Amino acid sequence: MTQQSVIEEITTAIRPIVEASGNYLEEVTVTPVGKSRMVTVIVDNEKHLNLDQVTAVSREISEVIETLGALGETPFTLEVTSPGVDRPLTEPRHWRKNLDRLVKATMNDGTVVEGRIGQASDSGVAVGAKTLNYSDIKKALIEIEFKSTVKSADVDEDAE
Repeated sequence: MTQQSVIEEITTAIRPIVEASGNYLEEVTVTPVGKSRMVTVIVDNEKHLNLDQVTAVSREISEVIETLGALGETPFTLEVTSPGVDRPLTEPRHWRKNLDRLVKATMNDGTVVEGRIGQASDSGVAVGAKTLNYSDIKKALIEIEFKSTVKSADVDEDAE
């Protein structure tokens, strides 16, 4: 069985479980690790996943994968996780989930648009003062923001 067919079989088997839990199945990868395999399942939802949600769906996914013939007798380690902050925004729901966050979008024509995510519809999104059609966006990533906990009045400018 090819790597792609293993991934497809696992994806088909676990998608109903993930969706029944109120989540979306973003991606399944299978990576050889020595004599075993690492099965990574990325799930997401409209809000933010918590540990209890991930744990609950992990148990069910593990049970299903164990009954599949896709991995044969090869032992596997299952990792169920949510998308990282560095994951590109590719679906309208990704944009809605990140309202008011800072984003950097590279357009198909090469221009770069940066700003806060405003209203997001099924066809486009407001970024700062601009409205972008999803079809015109080549790649978009959330920008990490670090907020200072020190107020400028609290900083001693004479200190060396």
